[in-house]
Amino acid sequence: MASILKKRNNDSSLVGLEIEAGSIGAAEVRTNGSTQLAASASIAIPPEAFRDGEVRDPEAVAAALGSLFAENKLGRRVRLGIANQRVVVRTLRLPAIEDPAELDSAVRFTAQEQIAMPLEQAVIDHRVVGGAPAAEGAPPQIDVIVVAARRDMIAASLKPLRDAGLEPVGVDLSAFAMIRALAGETGPDVDEATTAESLAARGAVLYCNVGDVSNLAVARGNSCLFTRVSPVGLDDIAESLSARSQLSPEHALMWLQHVGLSQPPEAIEGDPEVVAAARSALETGAAALVDELRLSLDFYAAQEAALSVERIVLCGPGGTIPGLAETMAPALGMPLEVGLPAALANLDPATAARLTLPYGLALDR
Repeated sequence: MASILKKRNNDSSLVGLEIEAGSIGAAEVRTNGSTQLAASASIAIPPEAFRDGEVRDPEAVAAALGSLFAENKLGRRVRLGIANQRVVVRTLRLPAIEDPAELDSAVRFTAQEQIAMPLEQAVIDHRVVGGAPAAEGAPPQIDVIVVAARRDMIAASLKPLRDAGLEPVGVDLSAFAMIRALAGETGPDVDEATTAESLAARGAVLYCNVGDVSNLAVARGNSCLFTRVSPVGLDDIAESLSARSQLSPEHALMWLQHVGLSQPPEAIEGDPEVVAAARSALETGAAALVDELRLSLDFYAAQEAALSVERIVLCGPGGTIPGLAETMAPALGMPLEVGLPAALANLDPATAARLTLPYGLALDR
């Protein structure tokens, strides 16, 4: 996967770190011939400390990070995940170029027209994710995924980590981590030598992590072909319930989990008015998520190199809400399953769901 910031280090231990509104999740992975989950933990943060995918209160985030790492004796080398509107991801189709320096120049030149930000203010990375056979009289072509992120946003995201005494060795898209965690650590990948026929035969998968927001990505094997961030997530649904029932955001999330979509409301314990409000918020939220998944599929299908999407994998905290996946599947017209990394299977379902992205961030690519 393309990585926005990276350093090389021979240390075999790495902590994947993902911050969202209300919590920080961390998963430490050690690689020594095999990949092992060494430790994992999470900690609550004030909801206003991190909003819309960006750090709003660096002091509060740094303090929480200090406590999280000290109390759980986590390693200090970390890779941070990001997911917000100040990251742009595009897939470019270019002539096949073997020389890395020439390809980098071609990517940057083409990206000027595709990415709506001054490139001198951005951190840019790219990776070849496929190709197309040469048409008659034309050179072969490759598909390149390009990631551009605002430098000031990256710097603001890294500041609380450094203030907490951590060593950031990488910044990556949370969507890429989701794919790594769920597609398999040694799943099929793609390079310039992959044939167009074998690419088409593989098809693609739409992944959706439902957390404070929703991360959506289309991938073939471990290669991301398309990604976007949607504001429709658990925070959006919980805020709707809070407005109806005067619940705090934390209690609203608990009620959503308790009520779910799998049982009749009259069979659920608790205040009938709150149960009814939670069920209504979940039904509205499920419909909104279906719309976002459809929109992502339409956006991806419009790309020149789009493959057929064969199935959908739902993950993250939203995937643990009873009945959510079963409610969404009929409206999407394709198989939908809830995904969980095998390495997290021994954790309780809520913890494992929260740590799916941190675990993916800690995996070697």
